[in-house]
Amino acid sequence: MDKKEALERIKEVGADLENLSDEFKKDKEIVLEAVKQNGHALEYADDSLKKNKEIVLEAIKQDGYALQYADDSLKRDPDILAIINDDE
Repeated sequence: MDKKEALERIKEVGADLENLSDEFKKDKEIVLEAVKQNGHALEYADDSLKKNKEIVLEAIKQDGYALQYADDSLKRDPDILAIINDDE
């Protein structure tokens, strides 16, 4: 599977990130699309992308509970907490 095929698959089912190879779990574009479809896809992203504020913001916009998969360094970020608090 190449990147284009992986991206199409993710656009259909964001949670399918779990079943993709590690190569794609490290790809920012693919992970970003996955979390836009399903915030819980953040669980399967590479640890380096769990530290990426843009990706974490998109994940929690989709589902606030995705925050549990974010890197600890972002769990107290004011921008992220603002989105979580707006959802409550």
